[in-house]
Amino acid sequence: MELRDIEIFLTLAEELHFARTAARLHVSQARISQAIGRQERRLGGLLFDRSNRRQIRLTPLGRQLRDDLRPVYAGLRDSLERARQAAQGITATLRVGMLPFNIADLHPYWDTFHSRHPQWRLQIRRAPFIEPFAGLRDGEFDVLVVWLPVEEPGFTVGPVLFTDQRLLAVSAEDELAGRASVTLEALADRPHAMAPQMPDYWEDRYLPFQTPRGHLIERSRTISNGDDIINLVGTGEIVHSFPAHVTKYWAVPHIRWLPIRDMAPLPYAMVWRTEAENDPIRALARIVRELGPTDQHDS
Repeated sequence: MELRDIEIFLTLAEELHFARTAARLHVSQARISQAIGRQERRLGGLLFDRSNRRQIRLTPLGRQLRDDLRPVYAGLRDSLERARQAAQGITATLRVGMLPFNIADLHPYWDTFHSRHPQWRLQIRRAPFIEPFAGLRDGEFDVLVVWLPVEEPGFTVGPVLFTDQRLLAVSAEDELAGRASVTLEALADRPHAMAPQMPDYWEDRYLPFQTPRGHLIERSRTISNGDDIINLVGTGEIVHSFPAHVTKYWAVPHIRWLPIRDMAPLPYAMVWRTEAENDPIRALARIVRELGPTDQHDS
């Protein structure tokens, strides 16, 4: 099986949709179908159940092949990337996953890292909210930028990059939209959304489960990304709290942003696996400490 065919299979196993897979890999749907059909003929069995036109499913054979190929493909891809970088004089890559949206605001850290350590490559990527620490544990990221506290076993919490004030996003038609600010009590008995599989202590720091008076802050919708949240706010289906930096990325006219007076600011810090600490991680942490936290209100 060629490397490209493995990539096609694993991408389709993740998307479970031919059109999305083709768009993601920048090939035709016919190319996807041909590659999968060729693999199934070689193996002598179906990898996908195509009986439902809207959503295909992995067969037991497909699930087994996916689980077997994932680590193999990741190892091959990493080996090729390391060889390519070595040819360019790059000796290591530091992969930083970002839960906040403000990658551009943190350029002083990234630029200083580039200038001091040209032999190392820095990759900045958005990290998912679902199972937020899985990518760090699995080695997808070397460093994660997340809000505190982080109390995960085997993790080191590094320096804070920035601390952000808290805002409540509401639809322009919401009864709260005309207020200058709100308190946590205004969030009681209002629908909110949250990503699944977050540690309770960590989720509670972002959005408490109860107000100071003990009223429930309801999670009525489960989401997988920030765009889904902001769309639900805009249609009035939920209200939701955010760190203030997101207003620069979602400056939409039908949403109002209200300061939450009694909600503590949210600090974001570097976090990494203690056993995986290396020179690039230490170098970035040292740069963050030297430059100090950024001021999100002036950036």
